[in-house]
Amino acid sequence: MSKITEAKVVTAPVDITRLLIANRGEIACRIIETAKKMGIETIAIYSEADRQAKHVKMADYAVLVGTPPVANSYLNIPRIIDAAKTLAADAIHPGYGFLSENTSFAEACLSNDLIFIGPPATAMKAMSSKSDAKTIMERAHVPLIPGYHGEDNTVEILSATANQIGYPVLLKAALGGGGKGMRIVESATEMPEAIASAKREARASFGDDLLLIEKYLVGPRHIEVQVFADQHNNTIYLSDRDCSIQRRHQKIVEEAPAPKLSETLRHAMGQAAVEAAKAIGYIGAGTVEFLLDASGQFYFMEMNTRLQVEHPITELITGQDLVEWQINVAKGIPLPLSQKQVTHHGHAIEVRIYAEDPGQDFLPSSGHIHYLREPPKQSKHTKVRVDSGILQGDTITSFYDPMLSKLIVWATTRSSAITTLSQALSNYRLIGPATNIDYLQQIISHPAFKTANINTHFIEQYQADLNDNLSPVFDFNAVATNADAPQALTVPKLVLFAAISAIHLEGFFIHWRLNQSSCQEVSVSHSHGERYRLLFQFPFAQPPTLENQPNDAKQIILTRVEINGHSYDITPLVLHLISDRVIEGRHDYQIEIDGKKNNFTQIECLGMKHVYYQTWHDCFLIGNDTEHLHTQQDEGNQAIAPLNGIVTALLCQPGDNVDKEQPLLIIEAMKMEYTVRAPYEGTIADVLFAIGDQVEHGEMLLRIDAAGSTTNGGH
Repeated sequence: MSKITEAKVVTAPVDITRLLIANRGEIACRIIETAKKMGIETIAIYSEADRQAKHVKMADYAVLVGTPPVANSYLNIPRIIDAAKTLAADAIHPGYGFLSENTSFAEACLSNDLIFIGPPATAMKAMSSKSDAKTIMERAHVPLIPGYHGEDNTVEILSATANQIGYPVLLKAALGGGGKGMRIVESATEMPEAIASAKREARASFGDDLLLIEKYLVGPRHIEVQVFADQHNNTIYLSDRDCSIQRRHQKIVEEAPAPKLSETLRHAMGQAAVEAAKAIGYIGAGTVEFLLDASGQFYFMEMNTRLQVEHPITELITGQDLVEWQINVAKGIPLPLSQKQVTHHGHAIEVRIYAEDPGQDFLPSSGHIHYLREPPKQSKHTKVRVDSGILQGDTITSFYDPMLSKLIVWATTRSSAITTLSQALSNYRLIGPATNIDYLQQIISHPAFKTANINTHFIEQYQADLNDNLSPVFDFNAVATNADAPQALTVPKLVLFAAISAIHLEGFFIHWRLNQSSCQEVSVSHSHGERYRLLFQFPFAQPPTLENQPNDAKQIILTRVEINGHSYDITPLVLHLISDRVIEGRHDYQIEIDGKKNNFTQIECLGMKHVYYQTWHDCFLIGNDTEHLHTQQDEGNQAIAPLNGIVTALLCQPGDNVDKEQPLLIIEAMKMEYTVRAPYEGTIADVLFAIGDQVEHGEMLLRIDAAGSTTNGGH
């Protein structure tokens, strides 16, 4: 490789007229938006799985760089450099993830006369290893969490350190990020398996399995500071962010500025972040991350030498475009603000929309997006922003990170921002793969979140509350007539969302009878498994239509409810339809119940009726009880694939005797590692897949003969 020269100071700004974005998804789309605003042409790269992706459609040019596995496409440095040179790009923006902190990529850009929009490779090298970063911070007298960040990674050394500092401890990939290669270890007996697992994931994600170990702080907050430096020796910080609410060590809710920080502490953390950036000759956008304990002591955790996923909340409180800052800094233009000129106003919150199932331990989800409507952008006193990488009709695959988009709001106060975010989440309609939208609604609605009583254990601490509220039931207050029935029933959500938003009144109003009331019985299957049979009556005797009808012709009276085979006569409940508008494939209803008007939205997709009311969303199957969207499988006695993915490790072989819960194999999907464990004690009869094989959700992975049985336990 030719000699790399990295100039700290430029004499005159250079021009960037064409920019290649070495990324995909929402961050590629977000960079393209700013580049277009600056009059810069854009080049997208894509894998064969992303031919119709949103970022490909948005860019001025697009280049195929390989097959779906990231090693063949989004991590293929020679192909990306060749694409940039072929289309005469001036610069490359790496976004975040993928090659954004890869020093070889930064050096390849420079050696091919391409501007790398990021820090110098030397700065990345200094911070790329968490072990080296801790050494630098230690010399700079920045507080560090007790632990070990040396080169000896034997089980004996790591275990000895853990014994010395005391359990629980945290294993972390030295070159890691995003929670990859990270394990919390509670006891010495867990260490060998945790070390092996963390090393496998670190090697797969970062090409290096070096680990470091830290004392695991109980209940800290995760506070990070946005820093920026130019090529003229100016370094500043732009406020801070709280990123404490995480699952699997990955952030899902972030807000700026961090609540409940004194100005003294805020300034101290900001200054420490600036000094950290100066110590490594930093240029561009970076984030210094700290853990803050209950006593107010902060500890250096790591520095991310790139743009962060959560940068939009800093943009909204400061009024700055950080991608524009990045591009201008790379061109050699000084920072537009000094430290004294930096101010922040209001409060911003970001939530990450993931294709995952919170009810199944956040397993990633894949599939077709059948319906997508994002919330309106802003009102007079608030702002709503959606940084999205998806379109209706897209197919979410298992090849990439499951984050689909980011929903970001701003308001003058934190409480107003929470209200705005709740409204925006209730207006975010995505039908297809399972998502965490409803789960996010539960998080921000929780009393502890509203009072900013948050830490990195928030989800574990309130998991029961969050899960209970995922499918809340509400009082029907229906009095049963049979003696042994309960005096009050519970039915999913506001009388089954006003009887599934009247189950389309057109269909109901044809069931009339001359000179007598009409009635109709409707079967409903709730997505969580409950079965209902509803008996409706109609108070008219003439054939009605929906147009120009008196109000009483648009009434439905619910008189009986059957729940999972148990029938209850109830006090008649009148549903009075006021209006029904059909907009963009959805029905918007206004229904009056007990004198109160309620607005519902109903979307029909793949035979299911998705009903939205305020912050609630549920889906139902209308029809015969035997009709179901998904076939239920008896999976409790099989070793099956929990999701689509690739087998990365086999921990057993035919003939092995295994205990219940013993690890059998590892599946990697969407940059996460999942361990499949033995469902019962037995003997491995057959292993059906090899390392590197692609498996699909629900496939049997191994056959196990149960202990004491002569039959195959995995039939």
